[in-house]
Amino acid sequence: MTTLLWLQASGCGGCTMSLLCAESPGVIEMLEDAGIRLLWHPALSLETGAEARAILDDLAEGRTVLDILCVEGAIARGPLGTGRFQMLSGTGQSLMHWVQRLAPKARHVVAVGTCAAFGGVTAAGGNPTDAVGLQYDGAHAGGLFTPAWRSGSGAAVINVAGCPTHPGWVTETLMMLAAGETIAVDGYARPRFYADHLVHHGCPKNEFYEYKASARELSEQGCMMENLGCIGTQAVGDCNIRPWNGEGSCTRGGYPCVNCTAPQFEDPSHAFVDTPKITGIPVGLPTDMPKAWFMALASLSKAATPHRIGTNARSDRVVVPPTLRKPR
Repeated sequence: MTTLLWLQASGCGGCTMSLLCAESPGVIEMLEDAGIRLLWHPALSLETGAEARAILDDLAEGRTVLDILCVEGAIARGPLGTGRFQMLSGTGQSLMHWVQRLAPKARHVVAVGTCAAFGGVTAAGGNPTDAVGLQYDGAHAGGLFTPAWRSGSGAAVINVAGCPTHPGWVTETLMMLAAGETIAVDGYARPRFYADHLVHHGCPKNEFYEYKASARELSEQGCMMENLGCIGTQAVGDCNIRPWNGEGSCTRGGYPCVNCTAPQFEDPSHAFVDTPKITGIPVGLPTDMPKAWFMALASLSKAATPHRIGTNARSDRVVVPPTLRKPR
């Protein structure tokens, strides 16, 4: 039996809400099937008060084995490094203190969501609470823990980033850890099973993207890269390959991808629905594509845009259907 403790630090709790939307299997069935025993979750467990404190004390003192520690939300280090902006009720200690105390006991440590991984929205703006991720401060290695810190298995913190994170990313990570499998991670310690994909992959607006047929308003069907701030061509995630709740994603819902799996996405220096441009050219270009090549292809694509695609891109519904072709 694999033991799991889930702590909620500074955040909105959205990653837990997302996890409850897991399907085939649901989160409770997944835990049972994977042989994972949930020791305590502040929002889902029955234990409160002295009962919850006893669970934490047993883990901290080594009387109960801790296989996986999941932390949701950023770590508030303020004021002045005390962590007392967020106290764990009834314990007299900060949440930061408990994470520092329990993480060395865990065989694996998982940062659930971008806040826990990099600081995320909790660290936005002036970051008055001095919020950081477990092992990253934004894009910089070293958050609550140093870059060299390792869990009991000898691995760094696994950053299941996303705001909120996809339920499938969390369940797949937990099942792999429970099965004793090694999780390959990218340069920001995000699991490669989803970080090797781009949000662009499988996007329903890809036909519009191919011809650079762009939407100008959020209600329009066209590609949102040129005018509406979408950076799905640069953002890691398989959101459009395995949609949320079986059918949804940001771009499928008509909203631009804001790259929520990346560090510092929360402070883009412009509105999320605006595309920064220099002399009319978007600043952010697709990953791995030289600027000159993109400009050349974009010009050719726009020149070759079929009437159907150009018209539908500026509409909120299909106005021109595909051309009917008679079989030869």
